[in-house]
Amino acid sequence: MFTGIITGVGQITDSQPLGDQPSHGRRLTVQTPAGYLDGVGLGDSIAINGACMTVTTFDVAASRFTIDVSAESLARTVGLAGTGHRVNLEQALRSHDRLGGHIVTGHVDGVGAVEVFEPVGESWLLRIRAPKALARFLAYKGSITVNGVSLTVNSVADADDGSTAFDINLIPHTIENTALGELRAGGNVNLEVDLIARYVERMLGAEGKLPVSA
Repeated sequence: MFTGIITGVGQITDSQPLGDQPSHGRRLTVQTPAGYLDGVGLGDSIAINGACMTVTTFDVAASRFTIDVSAESLARTVGLAGTGHRVNLEQALRSHDRLGGHIVTGHVDGVGAVEVFEPVGESWLLRIRAPKALARFLAYKGSITVNGVSLTVNSVADADDGSTAFDINLIPHTIENTALGELRAGGNVNLEVDLIARYVERMLGAEGKLPVSA
């Protein structure tokens, strides 16, 4: 479980195939800030650009760790296959941590397309087009996770094809302390919709079908 509050920015420095078949995934090496892995254990969860991954090896002195990413995860996310680019990192939530963002599972729901990324005053306007399957989960002033960052939706515009464009305001602190500042129009981002919205949609869609206890 995560909150969408980024705890560090790392870099994928190596990517090796786990086999010679398309069904095989890749082993990634992630370089982290100094001291980031203090307290991390083998098998711990770290979200990378919003995707929950398991630490398979780690070197505290060198500030790097590895993860094994399945072909399924690679096919349903962006930003995990290549090397050299920065990625948002968040260690899993502990029971005594503050819930500074919103409840995030680290399970990417879909990929969005960046349509606008430009400065507005001291902040930046980020406009993303979400696929039709996620459109119903987006609401004005609702929560959305973009590349692992918990953000607030400022406006929503539905299109005739069923997709939805939504705007986000990024303050300077977010630009400076995450990898979102490297986004560009035409690129793609990992999206995770609000967990509560998913349960509400399920309950409304299944009204009269689910059993009710006495």
